[in-house]
Amino acid sequence: MNKTELINAIAEKAGLTKADSKKALDATVCAIAEALKKGDKVALIGFGTFSVAERPARTGINPRTKEQISIAAKKVAKFKAGSELAEAL
Repeated sequence: MNKTELINAIAEKAGLTKADSKKALDATVCAIAEALKKGDKVALIGFGTFSVAERPARTGINPRTKEQISIAAKKVAKFKAGSELAEAL
């Protein structure tokens, strides 16, 4: 399912227009992204939890040249499915 299909599904299930559904989805994604940028967790009970994890610096190998390269530490977004979502799958 892509973003357009998700917007259509939200509009149908919530009885909203597609424009209102797009605004609601964009606002939700923006709010989650802003919370993660601050280092907060976003917990949606039954659905799952979005959080930030830190990956340490490490050494990798360039597959073309086989030489070792250093990969910098970085922060990544993480999602853990909630119990209701996991059971539904």
